[in-house]
Order: sequence, then structure tokens, then C-alpha cells
Amino acid sequence: MKQYNAKNIRNVALVGHASAGKTSLAEAAYYLTGKADRLGKVVDGTTISDFDPEEIKRKSSVSTSLIPVEWKDVKINLLDSPGLFDFAGGVSEAIRAAGSAVIVVSGKSGVAVGTEKAFAAASKKGIAKLFFINKLDSEHADFYKVFEELKSTFGPMICPLVVPYVVDHKVKSYINLLEYRAYEYKNGKATEVPMPDMGHRLEGLRAAISEAVAETSEELMEKYFAGEEFTPDELIMGIANGVRRGEIAPVFCGATQILEGVDQLLNGLIWLAPWAETVAGETGHDMAGEPVKLTVNEEAQPVVTVFKTVVDPFVGKLQYFKVISGKVTSDTALLNVRTGTIEKFNKIMYVCGKKQENAQCIVAGDIGAVAKLASTSTGDTLCSPSRPISLPGVAFDRPCLSMAVFPVNKGDEEKIFAGLARLAEEDPTISFETNRETRETILSGLGEQHLDVIVSKLKSKFGVDVTLAVPKVAYRETIRKKVQVQGRHKKQSGGRGQFGDIWVEFEPCDSEEMIFDERVVGGAVPKNYFPAVEKGLRESAQKGVLAGFPMVGLKATLYDGSYHPVDSSEMAFKLAANIAYKNGIPQAAPVLLEPIGRLCAYVPSYNTGDIMGDITKRRGRVIGMNPAEDNLTCIEAEVPIAETGDFATMLRSTTQGRGHYTIDFARYEEAPAAVAQKVMEAYKSDEE
Repeated sequence: MKQYNAKNIRNVALVGHASAGKTSLAEAAYYLTGKADRLGKVVDGTTISDFDPEEIKRKSSVSTSLIPVEWKDVKINLLDSPGLFDFAGGVSEAIRAAGSAVIVVSGKSGVAVGTEKAFAAASKKGIAKLFFINKLDSEHADFYKVFEELKSTFGPMICPLVVPYVVDHKVKSYINLLEYRAYEYKNGKATEVPMPDMGHRLEGLRAAISEAVAETSEELMEKYFAGEEFTPDELIMGIANGVRRGEIAPVFCGATQILEGVDQLLNGLIWLAPWAETVAGETGHDMAGEPVKLTVNEEAQPVVTVFKTVVDPFVGKLQYFKVISGKVTSDTALLNVRTGTIEKFNKIMYVCGKKQENAQCIVAGDIGAVAKLASTSTGDTLCSPSRPISLPGVAFDRPCLSMAVFPVNKGDEEKIFAGLARLAEEDPTISFETNRETRETILSGLGEQHLDVIVSKLKSKFGVDVTLAVPKVAYRETIRKKVQVQGRHKKQSGGRGQFGDIWVEFEPCDSEEMIFDERVVGGAVPKNYFPAVEKGLRESAQKGVLAGFPMVGLKATLYDGSYHPVDSSEMAFKLAANIAYKNGIPQAAPVLLEPIGRLCAYVPSYNTGDIMGDITKRRGRVIGMNPAEDNLTCIEAEVPIAETGDFATMLRSTTQGRGHYTIDFARYEEAPAAVAQKVMEAYKSDEE
């Protein structure tokens, strides 16, 4: 691939709702450059972008892929991201590396939740935004209806640049409003045709352009309100400057499956999308925490950010990076700021889908990949050892849906952990851990489809079959009253016997662990047996008498007993402690405690009533509501964790994907009698 400098590089994230046609747009753009012999299709599993077996099987993107497009001596790095919310980690990666975002919108479905979320993500990063209304060759597609939806959703910043001329619900030509020219397409090639008569509609569209341009400066706003026409130069410069500052979002359109309008978008990206030289620079921090402004300068010391990792069980890790400053060659050695280790770039390459091409050098503003870095992860900063600088990582969503993982074949536990560890390197929105109490491996992700893909990859990549189930809840047990009991162990079997006799007082207390005390007087129990009594009680407290859960809030005081000078032993007193526990705890009003989580659900204001009602049905208590980012309302509540298993699915369904939540353990509370009874019955059933 030809070497480009930062001025001729555009890093563009393709984002938007699922099925809007992002992958088809990347495929069409690549095909138009002449690099591909045929135009791939998502339904056939033949696109360059969706090459993962999971993507081919599901006919949908599950991770971000990189497609460099060379168009009119400009390199456009297209980062094709998933539209399904379960794979939002891919959007985070694409946005981190991009200098602008093309938000793809279906001409049939219009503005959807994914459109709004993509716009919000690009705005939060502060990068330029462009819209592409796709699928205008589909039945029931309506560009002008979708355009009005964009205007009503995002305001006057929406600026039409390419619009269709429609006759009998079919697009006859595409009109470039700035050039004031019309084009017809045949086999992907545009031919200029006479401007059609669009009447008052054309005037309205040009007025929308003027309105958007007027928003970019006070001078232009005054001219607009004075009723004066903008000059062509004022329009062009106003739009270009407005896009780069995030004040204007231009609208293009087309039909990627038949290659219509794609060339005009590519032309628009060349003159509208900020080039890497102007937007790839970032502000990092040195080791003292002081801000350091980095410029896109090939001669500067290298600084690189890693934004994506791909793991192959046979080849190893391949990591995608963006050069922020300086340049990287195949013999570059850089410091990983997080780990403090030096990483050697033995082999750098350009990537196009699954294809890899060796590169001699990757310069500031460009994107490349490197294989087999020893200790680098997604989000890490690599830089010159003489100038350590840390850059922001990738902002991933927290996993919200957890399931227990079980091997289909016994003995595969280690394989499961190894496979999940590798997949978590590739996808940081995955987390997993072993719950020591329930002895289950808990896998967490962003949704049902996300977990389903993980299970599928465990089998295809690592040869491990697993099933998922609802995780067990880690309950606790405690007591509500004080009791005094005897624990006596006596055994005579010829020769030396066993004898241990103690009196223990059990009482409630505020403690996560059992508290042991003693007030033995007169040597009724020798001091050398105290540790054995404590050990016996602590071991016993690991398993409650109601449902086998650990005992908390328990104080045990050894206050009396007796011993035999010959038959007493540490083991005898330990067994006596166990007997005292089994005899005493059932008399001390034992109760089951359930874990309570602190829930923060972020939802649109019009969904608050539904969500609060659902929380109440889950035995939750709403604490309050507060305004949050992205025009959402945060509902704070306390909910039994046992009731939150399908909360993620319910929240996504109710809010159409707009809502999200976090839940963290808060404390334990006594479980209602009906809940406790159900848990105890399940325990007895398992014991039998």
C-alpha cells in the first residue's frame, strides 16, 4: 500500500443502528477503488469487512474491522463498527481511533436508537459527524421523511448536500446541492444529467443549507437574518469549518448495494472530514500528571495508542494501533506506560479486513497493526522510553448480564478459563470470575447475543463446549437470639479414648466473620485447647444450618467445659465445637440473608414509570431520581440481587435500547419468609 502523510489521511468510523448498511457501505467504497474483483454481500457472507465466522453465520458485524480505501490520492481508513448494542465495545474502539464519524441511517427505518447513540458517542469524543441515508433502492424507502426526522431530532445543524430526485417512489438521479448538478448511476458509475425540476422542494433544501451555515458564525447569522444570500465561497467554507468544529452535520445519500451515491460520500469525506494532521493530535499526561500536547509530527518521538486486539489461538495476538505522533518502523522499541515494559515492533502491517500487508513505516495520523506484543492490551499507550506519556484508553461499557458457565465435558474447566482469558483480551466488555461460595464460573457481557457469541467462539476457537445457566445467589445466614449450649465429644474404643467438653454462648453481632472469645475460669478448659475450639467453630460457620450458606454476624464465646488428662486432645475439642455449633445455632433463631444491590438505571424520562414499576415488582425500593447525561434520568434503587437476573433484557426492551444500568453490592438483609423457604427447599433437594 502506498505511503500517505497525515494531510492525506482520514480516519472515519462507520456507526449507526443495526442493519442500516455500514458494512455494505465499506464494501461498496472498497469496490469502487478497483481493489476488489466483485462486490461482496452481507447476506452471502462475502464482504471484506465481516470476515469472522460468527459474522458470516449471523449476517451481522460483531466486532470492528478496518478497511483502508484509497480515493483520489487520499487514504480513508474506514472503521466498520457493529450496530447491535450487544457489541457496543466495537463502537468504542472505532470512535477512539476516528477523527470523524459517518452515521449510516436506513432510508426505510429512519432515525433509530442506534442513530441517536452513535451521534452521542461521536459528540462526546468531539469528532465530526456526517450522515449517509442508505438503502434508497429499497421499497418504501423515503429520503425526505428520514431527512425531516434527522432535522427534528438533531436540529438545524443537519445540512443536506446530496439528495435524490424521486419519481414514482424510485430514485431517478442524485443532486449535489453545492455543485448544483444531477447524476444518474449505471453499474456504479455516475453520469451527469440535466438538473430536474424539483420546484419548491429544492428551495427548501438550499434554505436548510443556509440555516446550517448561519449557525457557524455571528457574521453569517446576521447576514442570514438580513435576508442576504450567501456566496458560493461562504457556503463551502461555512460548511467545511462547521463540520470540522462539529457545528454542522452534512447529509449524503445513496444505495450501497447498487453503488449509488457512494462516490459522492467519498468525495465529501475528502473535503469535509478533518484530515489526520488536524485532528489526530491529542493531549496526554507525563509521569507527573502534567498535560502534554502532542502534535501530528512524523519527526517527533513516537507515541502510539492501541485501540483493538484480535486473538487467534494459533497465530497469537494482533493489535491495531494509531500513531498519534512520530512514526513506527519494524525495528521500533517502545515503552508500555502501564506495564513499564519495553515492546519491540518486529512486524508492522497494514490491515484490510482479514488481509495483512507488511509495512515499512506507519506515520503519525495513520493506523496499522502489530503482531505478538508480549504485555500490551487494548487501551495501552506505547511511547519513546525517553519521554513517557499516557493517553486516554478506550471507554468501554460495563458488562451487565451475568450467567454461570458449565462445561459439557468434565475436566474442561481449565480450558474454559484459558479460552475466556484470551477472548477477554480481544473484547474488554467480557468479564469472568469464579464465585468461591457457589463454586460457579460467572461470565458477564453486554447482552444475550454477546454471551451467545462468546459460547460459540469458545467452541470454534478453543474446542470447549459449554452451557449457560442462571447463576446461584450467594446468600448468608445469621442468628437473631443468644443461646448457651454444650458440645460434648466422648468416644471409648479400647486403649486411649477421645474426650472434649465445652460450653459455648452464641449471640448476634455486627461482623462479616465469626468473632471468637473466651472467658473460661479456673482452667475448666486448658488454654492449649482454645485454638482447636476456635478452629472447629470457624470451620462449622462456613456452612449454615438452614441452606448451607456461610454464617455471618455471629459471636461465639467459650465460657466453660471439662477435660480428661489422658483422653482429651485438640481433635476431640474441635469435634466438640462442631457439636456445639450444630446443637446451638438451630435454637438461636437462624435466618437467611439475601444480598441487596445498589441499582442505578439510566432511562428516558418517559420510561421512568415503567422502570420504577418493574423495580417494585422485583421487591426493590426506589430511593430517588436525578437528571443524567444524554437527556436520561437516573433511577436509584435498592433491589435484591436474586431478582435482577433478566433486568438487563427488560430494560433494553422497555427503553428500545436507550437505557443502561449499573448494579453494585450494597449489603445483606433478612430474606422474606417465602423467599427463605424456597431457598431452603432447593437446598434440601440438592442434598438429597
